[in-house]
Amino acid sequence: MKRELPEQLIFLKNRKANQKHSDESMKGKLCVISGSTSGVGYEGLKKLAHGGANIVMVCRNEELAKKIKTEIENQYQVFVDYYLADFSDLNQVRQAATNILNHYPRIDILINSVGIHSTKKLYNKGGYEMVFCINHLATFLFTQLLLQRMIESAPSRIIQVNSEGHRFNGLDINDLNWEKRIYTGLRSYGASKTAQLLTVWELNKILENTGVTINAMHPGEVRTNIGNNNGKLYRWFLHHVTWHFLKNPVISGDALYYLASSKELNQVSGKFFNLTIEEKPAKHALDPKKQKQIWDLSMKMTGLSESGV
Repeated sequence: MKRELPEQLIFLKNRKANQKHSDESMKGKLCVISGSTSGVGYEGLKKLAHGGANIVMVCRNEELAKKIKTEIENQYQVFVDYYLADFSDLNQVRQAATNILNHYPRIDILINSVGIHSTKKLYNKGGYEMVFCINHLATFLFTQLLLQRMIESAPSRIIQVNSEGHRFNGLDINDLNWEKRIYTGLRSYGASKTAQLLTVWELNKILENTGVTINAMHPGEVRTNIGNNNGKLYRWFLHHVTWHFLKNPVISGDALYYLASSKELNQVSGKFFNLTIEEKPAKHALDPKKQKQIWDLSMKMTGLSESGV
């Protein structure tokens, strides 16, 4: 008799599952994508443009943004715009959001694909641990700043590119900055992704009956440049060893298109997907007490107020 995997290990099975697909048109939709010049975000951008969506990129590298803008507009005959923001700097995140709000009266899809993994403990100008800031605080802030426009544009969808890496946990409410504990790259990454999931569940409650959905997804075990900020040895191992065991990130683009466009998901919100397969996250990422704690801390750390949502 074949034994079923425990619920918390079902992700091992889902990684090999047949994925769902969508052929729904995205013509005329406006999609805002952070972390859009490489890896998962770039593949999602191409797929959405192929489906007819207009794109607003949020990225750090203007030269690369210009190149992608020309490439996508010529290939798919859609409109592509970009705004520059380093997500380690929350002021730049605020400015990018302000620019978008000033130029675009509606936002149909928001995809936060920006992310970092660091083997060393680093801090941004504001004193926040870098991985937690970029992977969680910045995406939280960016989402909150665009939220009212998305409510006005409803039905609309928010997709947070999360990770099975949330299973590494590492989240300590009393030590978000890793000042009291030994820092490891995997646990700091897990902490940031766990925090992001906890706020997804909390935001889902707030968005009830607004017509805006929010879901999180693991983009698959794919080849991306995440970790390229680390040392030479890490980068060599990533590109010459690890990459051989990973899949083409085009599967991430296909999954993002499904999550952004499928009619099956019109009323689906507050879920975690392994690519396109709905999945239960790790137990620590579902703690209702921590949901509110992390929400309140995130609001405080990003300078937001409850009345601003």
